Amino acid sequence: MAQPFVEPCSRGVIAAEPCPRELGHEIPLRRRQLVLAACVLASSMAFIDGSALTVALPRLRADFGADLASVQWVLNGYVLALASLTLVGGALADVHGKARMLSVGCMLFGLASAACALAPTAAWLIAARVVQGIAAAILTPASLALIGATYPRDERNRAIGVWAAASALTTAGGPALGGWLTETFGWPSVFWINPPLALVAVGILLAFAPEDRREPRRFDVIGAAILTAALGVLAYALSQIGPSEAQGATASPPLSAMTIAAVAGLGVVGLALYAIWERNCGQPMTPPRLAKNRAFFGLNLATLLVYGGLSIMFFLLPFDLVDRRGLPSTDAGLAFLPFTLGVGLLSKVFGSLADKMGARAMLIIGPAGAALAYGWMALSQEASLMIGVIGPMALLGVSFAVLVAPLTASVMSSVDRADEGLASGINNAASRIAQLAGVAAAAGVASFASGYEIGLAVAAAISLAGVVVVAATVPPPAVEESDLRQA
Repeated sequence: MAQPFVEPCSRGVIAAEPCPRELGHEIPLRRRQLVLAACVLASSMAFIDGSALTVALPRLRADFGADLASVQWVLNGYVLALASLTLVGGALADVHGKARMLSVGCMLFGLASAACALAPTAAWLIAARVVQGIAAAILTPASLALIGATYPRDERNRAIGVWAAASALTTAGGPALGGWLTETFGWPSVFWINPPLALVAVGILLAFAPEDRREPRRFDVIGAAILTAALGVLAYALSQIGPSEAQGATASPPLSAMTIAAVAGLGVVGLALYAIWERNCGQPMTPPRLAKNRAFFGLNLATLLVYGGLSIMFFLLPFDLVDRRGLPSTDAGLAFLPFTLGVGLLSKVFGSLADKMGARAMLIIGPAGAALAYGWMALSQEASLMIGVIGPMALLGVSFAVLVAPLTASVMSSVDRADEGLASGINNAASRIAQLAGVAAAAGVASFASGYEIGLAVAAAISLAGVVVVAATVPPPAVEESDLRQA
């Protein structure tokens, strides 16, 4: 939920939960509806926070006098904690109860949001954002799993529809709301949205949440720590790309190319250590058997590439709109609506089309369209707002509407039913790692004189690489679902 765009595979966590009706403890309709409302409110905090904060970054950077390499950690401190701890958060929900951990996550998120709003320095804000990320890693899987544990299987699609619609609406309205709040009250007001939502959600849960069914599980804390360190080092190395003189007066001394390469190498070594640990850990976050599943591995690699490209664009565009085009924050936020509305309104339509023509074609068309949108945006930087931003953003929204539903379906069908919840969590983590790397890379290339065009070119290139990965690893429609699971 950290991102200003739709997560690729959240609903799998809901669908994988055991049916309460089959377990003999069906929950009354009114209580189900109120629990769903609390889960939607909890998820909405992260959706609004992610999409609204994107537009506030230029003003936030100016107020702190910070360089881009520092500003990117306002986003990446959050994402780093969320990406590396989400699967641990899911285990905590199983052991200590979904409703209980959702309440804990909401309260922690609300308190961290208040700390963000009161931040006197960039370092304080980044630290508070890390705490927000930890809270989101607790509340995100707990909210999704609680919906599945509350609704019988034959009613889950309707509950998922309500949750998805609310997510789309809050994501769509986030940039415009964030722009208006930033322009009217300043960037701290973006964070003051969350504490009231957290209190309402916790109040509903305390009054109406059903008794939790708990499962004994172990936590892969060492694996999470290794992954966090490796991703943090890689993100730092990526953010140091580019000339330091373009990064502002408060920029730290520049790193040489050799030093950046050495730091990146440490990150790669850390990822290798994580892979070794997961093979020998008794309760791994990412079981090695899933890495041997060719289709599942390819879909997650494509997710990394495609969402990495999207993250680059989402980081660069607000600075172009506010700093270069001179738009007020409210208008800059409205420029994101073609994308978010396109995804929110058209995903279901293209999901139905994918059922008829096969997911593989849609998974190729979507990233290819995204690459075209990035190229259009890069070549039209000097054009009018309508041609240079609104047009390509509309194309990008349609492209991701083509992509999101087939990606969810393909990830779910590539694994056995018992692994669907885990597969969903891993795919969400992949999208967050993509945001971490994309934002760090964007902060680095933005320091160049033509950083906007370079960043969008990189986004287009890695989106096209996603097309190649899908074509090479995802079986054609003629392959039966049972064969796909064994691919």
